[in-house]
Amino acid sequence: MRTKVLFIALALAASCAAQPKAKDIKTVVLKTQPEMHCSGCEKKIKENIRFVKGVKTIKTDLTDKTVTIEYDAEKTTVKNIIQGFKKIKYEATEVKKADKQ
Repeated sequence: MRTKVLFIALALAASCAAQPKAKDIKTVVLKTQPEMHCSGCEKKIKENIRFVKGVKTIKTDLTDKTVTIEYDAEKTTVKNIIQGFKKIKYEATEVKKADKQ
């Protein structure tokens, strides 16, 4: 009986430890300089920024000229994402909530 209880307790502990922990997914909205103004700009940004470690999704909006990026905060930071933009000759700045209209 003791052996069964010990076995069940060990099995439970192992199954809890094997579950992946929740990721810290965050979102940042950026504006670029030069401004993103055409589908070529969108393509360049999407094809290059996707390689920044931790980036999950990239959404562009030509009307607002913004780039919305979801990223894993355990793997990257906004600063690293902005560095990724510099590699493709764009200056990216974070749009604060008060800046949005």
